[in-house]
Amino acid sequence: MTVVSEIAKIMKQAFIHMIRMISLLFAVSVISFALVSASPVDPVQQYIMGIGAVSEEQRSEIEAYWGVDKPSVERYFNWLSALLHGDFGTSLLYRRPVIEIISERFKNSLALMMCAWVFSGIIGFSLGCIMGMNRDKWQDKIISKLCYLLSSVPTFWLGLVFLMVFAVMLGWFPVGFSTPIGMRSSEVTIWQRLYHLVLPSFTLSLMSFSSIALHTRQKMIDVMNSEYILFARARGEGRWVLFWRHGFRNTVLPAVTLQFASFAELFGGSVLAENVFSYPGLGSAVSAAGLNSDVPLLLGITLFSTLFVCVGNMIANLLYGMIDPKIREVGR
Repeated sequence: MTVVSEIAKIMKQAFIHMIRMISLLFAVSVISFALVSASPVDPVQQYIMGIGAVSEEQRSEIEAYWGVDKPSVERYFNWLSALLHGDFGTSLLYRRPVIEIISERFKNSLALMMCAWVFSGIIGFSLGCIMGMNRDKWQDKIISKLCYLLSSVPTFWLGLVFLMVFAVMLGWFPVGFSTPIGMRSSEVTIWQRLYHLVLPSFTLSLMSFSSIALHTRQKMIDVMNSEYILFARARGEGRWVLFWRHGFRNTVLPAVTLQFASFAELFGGSVLAENVFSYPGLGSAVSAAGLNSDVPLLLGITLFSTLFVCVGNMIANLLYGMIDPKIREVGR
């Protein structure tokens, strides 16, 4: 019965998060569609510029085909109805269905973000624990200054520096792209893909690496200054025993939430990192869609990125309750 009740609680919590996620997606769809509609850029004119001069009759036919000659409210509900049927529209830039482009680009972006996510989480948490356990010592001072420095450096600038030093000057890594130039996708090995992922993923990981390390440091300091730690020290427990028995559990909980919450930050940073390294992911696609007024692709990626971030936060909340049952009891 205990296992069944725990599963029921988790399913109930997941259902609540699902309702919130649907509400947020609806709100994002309304706001994003309103912003695109209020934009001074005419998507029809951008499309015509790509195909050449057309007559007024042809322009009217294009407007009628896209439905831009209808009121904004009607256009929104037509677009929403198509979304509910799985139709995200056709990209004006790539002349392909939006869902195909998102599916294709998301694989590359997911590999990039997962590598950066793992690097930033493991390294950031480890260094944060080291700083917290060595407060005001040379380890703490050096690592904390490095974290403050990296947190203030723009991602694109750091990517350009890494690109010039490690790719151009030293030649250790490729200049860009996700695969070697001139090779078919079926011929590319997993090691070649990972080789092209090193620089962009390392650059992207430095975005959330500093915040996780500094947050973990402060939490570890608070734990080590608590009364139960003082009592444990009085009983004769050693430094690392205190860390494994008390410090690790109390610092990993907020680190898990912060790590999953960094999905939004990683996705935003991937736009810059992918453009710097010419990496064919969602970030470069949304940048191209914005510059070329590709409204269907821009709206599709906006909704998909919102869904991606919401799922990450939902997983964080569920894991948070599984790790510490007291959190789940308070949230009910």
